[in-house]
Amino acid sequence: MKVRYLHTMVRVKNLEDSMRFYALLGLEKTRQRDSEQGRFSVIFMAPPGQPDCPVELTHNWDGDEGLPSDSRHFGHLAYEVENIYDMCQHLQDNGVVINRPPRDGRMAFVRSPDNISVELLQAGEALAPAEPWVSMENTGHW
Repeated sequence: MKVRYLHTMVRVKNLEDSMRFYALLGLEKTRQRDSEQGRFSVIFMAPPGQPDCPVELTHNWDGDEGLPSDSRHFGHLAYEVENIYDMCQHLQDNGVVINRPPRDGRMAFVRSPDNISVELLQAGEALAPAEPWVSMENTGHW
């Protein structure tokens, strides 16, 4: 029996804020579907050249009241990045909190506007430890 990865879906409260966050990570919108009858939009965003690895942003036009609020069943999204220090600096420069800094030159965690945990992993070998990341404490939870 074959299995093929399709996407990871996350609910978003503010579509524009969430799309901006994932664009900061380097993802691009690959498709969008709006349902007037269902009163929702789904936007798929993926890394350039990887349309088969999207995150699906689901936005309910009338809010999420009445839907389960326990998001603890979701772990995190993970993306490999070319240079973890550059990516974390780019995110920080654009107002994103680095919850778990890349002190080890290998791994960092941030959160989306909807509190989705996003793991960033250095492609290849870890980078040499460098400031300001080495001295930076964790912020919040990740």
